[in-house]
Amino acid sequence: MRNMYDVIVLGGGAAGMMAAWVASTKKCKTLLIEQNEKLGKKLYITGKGRCNLTNACDANKLMDGVVKNPKFLFSAFSVFNNKDLVEILKKNGLETVVEQGGRIFPKSGRSSDVIRFFQRKLSENNVEVLLHTKASRIIIQENKVKGVMLENGDVLEAKKVVLTTGGKSYPLTGSRGDGYKMAEETGHTIVKPYPALVAMVVRPSSLYNLQGLSLKNVSVTAYKKNKKIASHFGELLFTHDGISGPIILNLSAFISQYADVVLKLDLKPALTEEKLERRILRDFEKFPNSDIGNALKDLLPKRLIAPVLTLAGIDKEKKTNQISVEERKKLIRALKQMPFAIEKSRGFDEAIITGGGVDVKEISPATLESKIVSGLYFAGEILDVHAVTGGYNLQIAFSTAYLAASKMAESLEDSEKIFR
Repeated sequence: MRNMYDVIVLGGGAAGMMAAWVASTKKCKTLLIEQNEKLGKKLYITGKGRCNLTNACDANKLMDGVVKNPKFLFSAFSVFNNKDLVEILKKNGLETVVEQGGRIFPKSGRSSDVIRFFQRKLSENNVEVLLHTKASRIIIQENKVKGVMLENGDVLEAKKVVLTTGGKSYPLTGSRGDGYKMAEETGHTIVKPYPALVAMVVRPSSLYNLQGLSLKNVSVTAYKKNKKIASHFGELLFTHDGISGPIILNLSAFISQYADVVLKLDLKPALTEEKLERRILRDFEKFPNSDIGNALKDLLPKRLIAPVLTLAGIDKEKKTNQISVEERKKLIRALKQMPFAIEKSRGFDEAIITGGGVDVKEISPATLESKIVSGLYFAGEILDVHAVTGGYNLQIAFSTAYLAASKMAESLEDSEKIFR
């Protein structure tokens, strides 16, 4: 073996850069290995290139945004939360701003500035960075980490290794799930990865034909076998073969691993069925001799009228004064429960994050060290944890990286005391 390190970090994304920086500030000789030509390649495109770093919610509310295994993150959020992140960034020269929904971005609005920030901190703290370099496996002897073997056969010795290789979403950025294989080879269980925070392909896309239409202040509820799974309120976008937008991305965090899921769109969530009926009657009175298609123009966007009436089984040319009570009830049902059956998600190519990953039951939540292999740690998207949109997933990456690096450093310090 050659080049003895205290800590080797595998993966130069958000979690990897944070882990390497924190470890280096605690006097650990640290190496960061990244297979891409530059660090933070996936971070560069997050938040539409603006990098939604975290959320401004109360620190004790962070776990409310976590969909999978939130309790596992209790220690990570306790040690390093969203307020700590903003403070440490500001202290080191990166200003942030709070925008709609509590989303926190760099003040410049550029992801590249966040990456440059981390590059600067890594350089200042003498972190060695290997780009265009791929690890093939983690070297273990007697259930203890000894180092890393690179794809070219080189072996690097290390006292601690942290896997921050991410998931499988946006594979063009290098996220192809390579870390899962390395983790599995060390004896860890991988919960089957699946796309999360992703658009949905639905039926009947041909019936509605609403590509490009964006709706605000609507609600979508997901059901499986008539049992409610989750519900979200906000903005929705119709695509060529399905639906997307913030509320669909957030719902996908709950449902993209399920089959036989039906979504019901409420176009008027602020109105009860009774209030909606009164509103419809007022419009009918306003347009007593008009076709119903014209009478609904104040209630709905023009492109939605025909699909809603088709769903309700009402001829759009039927006069408002000819609409029966039963037809009115069907119209209300169509407005409040517009159904979509999910065929599939759009896949890892378009997913913001990956669900599934290394089984957290095999990792200590207090240290993020493996319960199977001493000296092996995990942080970021490779873990079987994920959250809704709004900065929560990057906060998970930063919090788990901070905790893992801190505990690695503590363990190394304790080892040195023993051998003195």
